[in-house]
Amino acid sequence: MTEAMERGKSWLARSELRPTRQRVALAALLVGDGRNRHVTAESLFAAAMEQGEQVSLATVYNTLKAFCDAGLMQEVTVDGSRSYFDTNTHDHPHFYWEGEGHLTDAPSEELVFAQLPKAPEGSEIASVEVVIRLRKKG
Repeated sequence: MTEAMERGKSWLARSELRPTRQRVALAALLVGDGRNRHVTAESLFAAAMEQGEQVSLATVYNTLKAFCDAGLMQEVTVDGSRSYFDTNTHDHPHFYWEGEGHLTDAPSEELVFAQLPKAPEGSEIASVEVVIRLRKKG
């Protein structure tokens, strides 16, 4: 078994998800090189096809959602319709590159909140997502 597959299996083992062949293959694509990444379902599907994996786009979507539900990834929504999936589950801001349509991490240590608004009565703030939209100058 390749090192990428071993990493994928190990990553999956942190959850209670059953390590099916397709989940292990997708996990290996996501974390096999030991780096965090941001993917869309479509980009992960394309990478799986490139590797010769027999997986449908619907299975990729369902697997990414299962990985998020298991706490292995987080979903970052841009424009209310485009979802990116991030293997870094720590709270951190993102840059969304408008012209290129991709997401990268922004430096957390440079982000400062002076104050958050009070949550309405009977509720509490569960999380704060920060997506900073960028475009090329000129």
